[in-house]
Amino acid sequence: MTQGNANLHPLARATHNPPPGWQPKGIDVSIPSVARVYDAILGGKDNFPVDRAIAEELVAFMPDGREAAIYNRAVLGRGVRYLAEQGIRQFIDLGSGLPTARNTHQVAQEIIPEARVIYVDNDPIVLAHGRALLAENQYTTVITADVRQPEEILSHPDLRSLIDFDQPIGLLMLGIIHHLNDEEDPDGLVARYRNAVAAGSYLFLTHFVDHGTQTDDLQKALLTDLGTGRFRTLEEITAYFDGLELVEPGVVYNPLWRPDGQPPETLRLTEKLIGGGIGRKP
Repeated sequence: MTQGNANLHPLARATHNPPPGWQPKGIDVSIPSVARVYDAILGGKDNFPVDRAIAEELVAFMPDGREAAIYNRAVLGRGVRYLAEQGIRQFIDLGSGLPTARNTHQVAQEIIPEARVIYVDNDPIVLAHGRALLAENQYTTVITADVRQPEEILSHPDLRSLIDFDQPIGLLMLGIIHHLNDEEDPDGLVARYRNAVAAGSYLFLTHFVDHGTQTDDLQKALLTDLGTGRFRTLEEITAYFDGLELVEPGVVYNPLWRPDGQPPETLRLTEKLIGGGIGRKP
């Protein structure tokens, strides 16, 4: 599943490998992490055998599944660039995962050098690597928190020190809401974050797309091995943008959202595995 950094896709992991035998203190590496499994799928090195085993199993269900993860990284870059071009100067990236090439702050700060970015993830390894990566960037920081605790995140002093809630915010929820089960009220959770930001803010969200029997086995594997991973229809994903003005082309499969070049003429399941969009708060 993993491969040498020389063979990585440019949107996959940057060369930021831990030393041999590295194991963070206070972390049970026998328990898989969503961030680290995603890192393994992208061919990264900040993961452990349990994470790689799950990544291998998921790819067994869909041999070209790594491409779906790459499409999700690519749409992040296009979406953040769009938001910065609209004048958004501050971003909250919820469930950001491990640092990769072309992170949110790198894309935004190419357009607005003083753009402020908060990364939020519940994996402490994200905090360790993120702080090392961002040590010299005064406009960017990382906090460890669970997206399911919006009050804790929205009131966090590190977030409040950088983010002005009286001004528009780019709220990123890429590949995170599909890790919430229905009983965790993902609709209400997204609404809580939507309601917290000022008019003129944007919600940028991507999510696994339900294709019935085509994705049933993959969903079952995710729920069994990782404990999370819900597929929902494009209509259900669109409902997360209730009350917002959808940016063209609306909620679509990732490769179709404002592609830099020609999108694939024929969409395989890989191209249709994740979809999403951006909506503006009026």
